[in-house]
Amino acid sequence: MLYYTTTGTANQPPTCFLHGFMGSTSDWTQITDALSSNAYCIAVDLPGHGRSVRRPGYEYTMEGATQALADVLDDAGVQQCHLVGYSMGGRAALYFAVHHPERVRSLVLESSSPGLTSSADRASRRDVDAERARRIRDDFPAFLEDWYRIPLFESLDRHDLVQTMIEKRSSNDPDELARALVGLSVGAQPSLWERLKDLDIPTLACTGELDEKYVEISRFMAIGSRRMETVIFPDAGHNVHAERPQAFLSQLVRFHSTS
Repeated sequence: MLYYTTTGTANQPPTCFLHGFMGSTSDWTQITDALSSNAYCIAVDLPGHGRSVRRPGYEYTMEGATQALADVLDDAGVQQCHLVGYSMGGRAALYFAVHHPERVRSLVLESSSPGLTSSADRASRRDVDAERARRIRDDFPAFLEDWYRIPLFESLDRHDLVQTMIEKRSSNDPDELARALVGLSVGAQPSLWERLKDLDIPTLACTGELDEKYVEISRFMAIGSRRMETVIFPDAGHNVHAERPQAFLSQLVRFHSTS
């Protein structure tokens, strides 16, 4: 069983949270604590992350990870939930919603995408992530320093979060992260762009205005979906729930109240 935590009481509406690459259940603590009086919050450590380590090889794939998520919901006694995923966790959330729509009441995708459309792009990304995995195994501290200096995470500096992120991520097992990065790579999963039009679940796609790549992706997703809205957060980049937690929480509560 994947490791998971719960806050709130089981008689409240269940909401499940999936973290991004190198994250853990603790990434959502500020959000889940704030929701705990009105929601039953379940935060999951995805395979290779936090305390979900040395899992069966099958789980280090998008299909296996989402089946493991179904097992978590079963264990928690939850048949249907609001599902929230950030970045890699957003891809897992979307994959789960596509393949288990009856178990998802609503879907929030924070700075996430449905994947890469071309086989050449997927192959190229697999090569990139294989090299990243090698660097994680060889020198994890150096990888972390470099990772949080890439343009995708520039906005973390505006909120004095870079060192905090590096310290939190350092607790992960490098070999397990490398294994997860290869298996859960966006290059290793099928594109879900064509599945968006058939997804009959209220969906919110959101990101920060400073993350121009994912602003564009979110808007294209909404065009291709029947039931998706977008929210772009000012003064935030890729990791909105860390950079602007109160604004993220407000939108989450609003969206769930109408879903």
